[in-house]
Amino acid sequence: MKTLAYPLLLVAATAVLAGCGGADPAPAAPSASSAVPAEAAAAASTAPGVPCGDVTGSGGAKTAVVAHGKVDCTAATTLLKDYFAKLSPAEAASADGPGPVVLDEWTCGSGANDPVTVCSTEDGRQIEGTRG
Repeated sequence: MKTLAYPLLLVAATAVLAGCGGADPAPAAPSASSAVPAEAAAAASTAPGVPCGDVTGSGGAKTAVVAHGKVDCTAATTLLKDYFAKLSPAEAASADGPGPVVLDEWTCGSGANDPVTVCSTEDGRQIEGTRG
């Protein structure tokens, strides 16, 4: 009897795990794009990045540029130069941090007293500028 009980137990367990018994199939897992916000997906897809040199940031500070995703260095440095040129002195000195500023398909900004400026697109490209 012992030898017959073990295989029957396995069959029963397999049937339960397979969803037999007339129950509806388990719902499909949400796709990565619907389960993860765009910002998180962009961050997850942007490691480690390509150093692109330096630009002059707000207040004349040297800012190191790093491109993530399908962004070439010329476009990355040009975007950060345009972003810093567009900031008014009041925006640059804002207690909440400068931005967000929209430049074509890019949105750029940083937190209060944060040395990192981040520009990103909805398709996961990202550019970081870190004040030195």
